[in-house]
Amino acid sequence: MSDVVRLERDGAVGVIRIDRPKVNALNADVVAGIHDACAAVETDRSIRAVVITGGERTFSAGADLKEMAEGTPDDVRRRVGALQKVCDRIEALPLVTIAAINGYALGGGCEIALACDFRFSDRAARIGQPEIVVGLIPGAGGTQRLPRIVGMSRAKWMIYSGEFVDSATASQWGLADEVVDGDTIARAIEAAAKYASGPTLSLGAAKRSIHAAIGTKQDGLDKELDEFVALFSTEDTRHGLESFAKEGPGKAQYEGR
Repeated sequence: MSDVVRLERDGAVGVIRIDRPKVNALNADVVAGIHDACAAVETDRSIRAVVITGGERTFSAGADLKEMAEGTPDDVRRRVGALQKVCDRIEALPLVTIAAINGYALGGGCEIALACDFRFSDRAARIGQPEIVVGLIPGAGGTQRLPRIVGMSRAKWMIYSGEFVDSATASQWGLADEVVDGDTIARAIEAAAKYASGPTLSLGAAKRSIHAAIGTKQDGLDKELDEFVALFSTEDTRHGLESFAKEGPGKAQYEGR
């Protein structure tokens, strides 16, 4: 297993833990590690439910923008496409999945959480799709899954503004299924263990049937990735990424070019 992603066990619950300090930024190694963890879950029949977490402080602050900014459009398509595929793989796991969110779940981190069946958050959690701040859009399923969870207008507000929502708002909107006082990871494992003790084949069948009705569609994901990659040919996006690296978020001035 990867140095930055671990698959741990708690009884019949598999815990996929992202561990890349300081903020669990999603570089190529993390994405590959999540793919490997999903593959292990798929082949280990003793794992009957899954919790995905980033640990006690931060779920994931999103993609490693430095790595992304250094690439060509083809590099970007490959890297973001890999993250999109790992979110698809999480969504398709034939087991109940719960994202245990402590701290920030932003950008690609939010998209990983959206791919899970449920999201449990701590009181201090902040969830968002802030890609617009650097002249980008969500590229790993955020434009597709977020509207299905919170509704079209709320998803547009989150994506257009880049603002974060707190745990109380996330709960009201259905973005957080449970807000936890105490140990979020332990609570998620407790809930996952109940599903693990149930008829997992039936749960998998129910999951596939529900996704067939309202799940993410491939043409939408393809369009999202195409639009994301195209933005790397614009002056605004290059300026946004450079400004973020030098001055932090919210300083870039965009000209529509």
